[in-house]
Amino acid sequence: VASRCSTLCSSAVRNAAIKHVTVIGGGLMGSGIAQVAAVTGHSVVLVDTSEDILKNSAKNIQGSLKRVVKKKFADKPEAGEEFVQKVMNNISTSTDAASVVQKTDLVVEAIVENLKVKQALFSTLDKVAPAHTIFVSNTSSLPIADIASSTARLDRFGGLHFFNPVPMMKLVEVIKAAGTSQQTFDALLDFTKALGKHPVSCKDTPGFIVNRLLVPYMLEAVRLYERGHGSKEDIDVAMKLGAGYPMGPFELLDYVGLDTSKFIIDGWYEKEPENPLFAPSPLLNKLVAEGKLGKKTGEGFYKYK
Repeated sequence: VASRCSTLCSSAVRNAAIKHVTVIGGGLMGSGIAQVAAVTGHSVVLVDTSEDILKNSAKNIQGSLKRVVKKKFADKPEAGEEFVQKVMNNISTSTDAASVVQKTDLVVEAIVENLKVKQALFSTLDKVAPAHTIFVSNTSSLPIADIASSTARLDRFGGLHFFNPVPMMKLVEVIKAAGTSQQTFDALLDFTKALGKHPVSCKDTPGFIVNRLLVPYMLEAVRLYERGHGSKEDIDVAMKLGAGYPMGPFELLDYVGLDTSKFIIDGWYEKEPENPLFAPSPLLNKLVAEGKLGKKTGEGFYKYK
């Protein structure tokens, strides 16, 4: 089955518009995107600023693949090793983005969530990438049109918002900005499906679909708690048992990172201060100022050992 799948995947990739993928950013998201692209037969170059970061990224990808192997190749360890090797052979690394993108079909940016830094990167790459190359950002909250404005390829610029952990999460939000051509958008939908993911079509609006609903929901839970209308624990239990959510809003905030949620809501509030859903939370601001950012720092709304 595995060899048949890889044969089918490879032939699908051969016939696709996107065969060679450059992923900029070797962090959690970039590594995950590189992994799923490599697993599905794409040639991938993972780019970051240092060899040390890239070595760590490769190690994380191998670790993730070994977890897949334990489940899928439990009774065939040799086939599992072959699978890992084949995927890793599809991935190369580089610290020189400008040279890599000269032969790529798609550039996926997964770097720091900072508009000016993203614009500077794409402005540089736009000058050296071939005319057919599509640019996308994995931003979760910044407008695609604002990022794209630093380039001369508005028609070949879109958004692909993956979810963490990328190898496991099936959803990808495919964002069509005002300038994105239908041909580019269709190519991105096809690419998403080729990765084995489920695409949803989004307009270039704040938070697209998931975060536009999720972030105000989490913030409203904080406001409910700030008003003394429910304890954190009771609100979390209520949403898990009453709405069927796998995590409560405070657990989710701690998992996502309080600084990330604050960054998103602050950006939206700056653009639409009259929107009550985007109003800042004094408690969230206080916790972030104290360095209590959630699970990653050992404390957020809850304490973690």
